[in-house]
Amino acid sequence: MKKTIFAIASVIGLSISGAALAQDLDFATLDADASGGVSLEELQVALPELTEEEFASYDLDASGELSEDELAAVADAEADADAMTMEGDVDAEAPAAQ
Repeated sequence: MKKTIFAIASVIGLSISGAALAQDLDFATLDADASGGVSLEELQVALPELTEEEFASYDLDASGELSEDELAAVADAEADADAMTMEGDVDAEAPAAQ
């Protein structure tokens, strides 16, 4: 019973964090200067831990700004990272095999 409740809580937590992330990475909102691209500084408003190197890895055309497609890749990567963190939390709660 305890495992079932924990599993349900984990799924709800993932859903909530994914929804929050999607809202934080809304292209029109992040493109504060309406330039048609999201700069490193604009993206760091939503993802303050984002480094220049990480940003450059998503800026596939090296324009210095992320397009909507490039920003979608960031959102996917962040969602994957959140999911992996949650999986690690679930594994940490599992009893040791005997």
